[in-house]
Amino acid sequence: MSRHERVVIELAVAILRKGVEESGNAKVDTIAVRLALRCLLPHCRETWPLTTYWESAGQDNEIGRSQGVTAAFNGIVRQLRLTGAWRD
Repeated sequence: MSRHERVVIELAVAILRKGVEESGNAKVDTIAVRLALRCLLPHCRETWPLTTYWESAGQDNEIGRSQGVTAAFNGIVRQLRLTGAWRD
């Protein structure tokens, strides 16, 4: 994986992590989140966490939105680890 790809993945994960932090107070279905999810798509074997994050990000219910975004974020990080695109 090139340095450029690693940087893009790190930035995308940072955007999604920020979305997790903010999801308890407001919708996080922003253009930045959408782009971050799109950037991670080629690095995830399964797409359900990406789809779930986006669907949860726009929910009206604060608790449901926060829980959905958090669970999806954890799934995304797991997918990235499985493909070797993310290391803690």
